[in-house]
Amino acid sequence: MTASPAQTDMPFEDSSRETEVKPDRPRLSLVFPIFDEAPNIEPLLGAARDIAQRLTPDFEIILVDDGSRDRSAEIIERICEADPRVQLLQHECNTGYGAALRSGLRFAKGELIFFSDADLQFDLSELNRLVAHADDFDIVAGYRAQRSDPWPRRLLANTWGAIVRVMFGLRVKDIDCAFKLFRREVIEAIEIESIGAFVNTEILVRARALHYRVYQVPVSHRRRKHGNQSGANPRVILRAIIELATLHRSLSRTQRNGTA
Repeated sequence: MTASPAQTDMPFEDSSRETEVKPDRPRLSLVFPIFDEAPNIEPLLGAARDIAQRLTPDFEIILVDDGSRDRSAEIIERICEADPRVQLLQHECNTGYGAALRSGLRFAKGELIFFSDADLQFDLSELNRLVAHADDFDIVAGYRAQRSDPWPRRLLANTWGAIVRVMFGLRVKDIDCAFKLFRREVIEAIEIESIGAFVNTEILVRARALHYRVYQVPVSHRRRKHGNQSGANPRVILRAIIELATLHRSLSRTQRNGTA
């Protein structure tokens, strides 16, 4: 790997919490996993830069190309040459959504770290809704107020959410919503192991086990215009089930040892 309601912008300079920021550490990192998203990259970066520079002059954008077969990496490289705030990480082959996200989160240097998908299904301008609560909570998680996916995907998501609630006691409205903001200490404390779509669930479950505070914010959602979704792929679902079972065994073992 190589290196809705009226909205009000919430600049970090207005934050009531005084946070010591190291000279080499930006205020905000935006992380986007990429796989065959060539038509979406330029509008994605346009939206990301627009909201980031309205929030703070000190930001970075990290795109993790997970072995794309199209021109995604070529387009990003060209943009990186013109804008040093945009950085590309590359996986030589496709390793999975979770692995790409993990690479980006580990590489991010910001005091606040945000991630979303590259498919333009979310309105990045709504990041300010999450930032507004970043002083009071460790994680600010978006949830799709009105999900625009076809009904089979919504049914699958509801079923998955019910399973996670039963197994882990995690009561989050939209576990897999890829619109989340973290204080950097959360990312540093959580050891992400998932390489697939289970990564969203894993992060929240591990954060709950460490008693991090989560606040939920409604966000907009729209249908994908370009590219294909892979969340309902049987192999993706099977991998998520395996990773779910593995995490449940691991946490159960830890709890038993802690109470022994």
